[in-house]
Amino acid sequence: MVTLDVSELDQVDQFRRLQSTLRDRWKTIELFDNSEADIVVIPSLSIDQCELRKIAGCEHYEERLLFSLMRLRNPRTRLIYITSMPLHPSIIDYYLQLLPGIPFSHARNRLLLLSTYDSSLQPLSQKILDRPRLLDRIQQALRLEKSFMICYNSTHLEAELSLKLNVPLYAAAPDLQIWGTKSGSRQIFAESKVPHPDGSVRVWNSPDLAAVACDLWERQPTLKRMVVKLNEGISGEGNALLDLRPIMNLAPGQATSEQRIAAISDRFSTLRFQAKQETWANFSGRITELGAIVEAFVEGEIKLSPSVQGRITPTGEVEILSTHDQILGGPDGQIYLGCRFPADESYRLPLQQLGLKVGRQLAEKGALERFGVDFIAVDQGDNNWDIQAIEINLRKGGTTHPFMTLKLLTNGRYDLSTGLFYSQQGRPKYYVATDNLQKDRYRGLLPNDLMDIIAHHRLHFDSGTETGTVFHLMGCLSQFGKLGLTSIGDSPQQAEDIYNKVVNVLDEETRSDNQNFPLFSDYTFPTAWDGYS
Repeated sequence: MVTLDVSELDQVDQFRRLQSTLRDRWKTIELFDNSEADIVVIPSLSIDQCELRKIAGCEHYEERLLFSLMRLRNPRTRLIYITSMPLHPSIIDYYLQLLPGIPFSHARNRLLLLSTYDSSLQPLSQKILDRPRLLDRIQQALRLEKSFMICYNSTHLEAELSLKLNVPLYAAAPDLQIWGTKSGSRQIFAESKVPHPDGSVRVWNSPDLAAVACDLWERQPTLKRMVVKLNEGISGEGNALLDLRPIMNLAPGQATSEQRIAAISDRFSTLRFQAKQETWANFSGRITELGAIVEAFVEGEIKLSPSVQGRITPTGEVEILSTHDQILGGPDGQIYLGCRFPADESYRLPLQQLGLKVGRQLAEKGALERFGVDFIAVDQGDNNWDIQAIEINLRKGGTTHPFMTLKLLTNGRYDLSTGLFYSQQGRPKYYVATDNLQKDRYRGLLPNDLMDIIAHHRLHFDSGTETGTVFHLMGCLSQFGKLGLTSIGDSPQQAEDIYNKVVNVLDEETRSDNQNFPLFSDYTFPTAWDGYS
């Protein structure tokens, strides 16, 4: 158990008092979202940097919160967006031109872009804290009584930054982030009586991992596979698959526990890692730093990976925001690639109810703002699905920016009775989104090149029809050949058609007669996945 000294406890108390001022300003969700406010956006990925480096182009993921610029559609909002390195001007212009009914110059005058000019591997929040003059400049630009801070995820760094700026942080407090880990998620599921796979508590070394895996096998003698998860892995990159089938001769009832533990230990070197170039030597070392759990692998012929997103208001109310079907890839379908909105109609309403249960339990713990819950849904026939919760995300994950892009662009509403999102014109809206449209042939495309392609082929989002594509992660394109996009349509098929058009256009624009590259669509949009994140 971690113990805090007096100064740390005092800092926690100061942070809580400052954060509590959000309650005084909160009347309703709509009024808070549309009030006169100065918003400080800190898109720092304050997570384990070794795990973060497993994601190609991670240094550009500070761009994922650029959907926040669409909050400038409220003429009373001012926004400060801070990044490690300066953003390309074309990227900023692109987002501001999306704002319906707001003159570009008016929005630009209410936006302050700042940078630390530091590309090192430190989290952005640490870089800001190390620059007192930058802190002063941020604070001088704010109307403190009308300011709040938002972030990708909340740690002691964001709490310290909140206190230094004297600006409340609209996110779960750092000491509550345990509930967004793999082991913490399992505890919340148990307390809220939400179905979830059998699994273990967190352990800190490979011998204990083998022991809890043996215990799980003995509780479920018919298990064929288990998932080993680093406690703080992200996007499925910290997962590995343990195949028990080669040692079935040592299954419960056929050998001793000691023999099973020894056999499982030997199998660790054969784990199927979801992250590229991961090894057992490195993975086992990470267990001693982050901890790990084992969990029963959910088998099934037709298996989907839906998720539900919600938020907890400063007054403790729980609001369901959306549901999605996740698009997964990697060796065993455990790495997040993208999503479809909304989730399948056969289970989207039950998902909402399970999400409410989890949200209320988190609210009791004192959590605030964004949360997401990932599930596995297995088709049992006759439109009946077995739904089990996998993990909680207390951060703005991969499904946050697509939905917020849709909401802020259309100013529409999510309907709990149908699980659909309706624009102001009353049209239901659908989308396909990804952070992982990546091909070698796209390398070398500059943001301006992308803008030319978008304009020439009319790929942009049309505010009149409220359909089209919104691009993000454009900074990843030149070096990594990687791009994010959200394709919005008036039907699931139209959204997918719009998405496929973008892929086809980009492929044609980067075509080379000397190379043959696989299409992203070859492994996107499966009807079932053999795994989960």
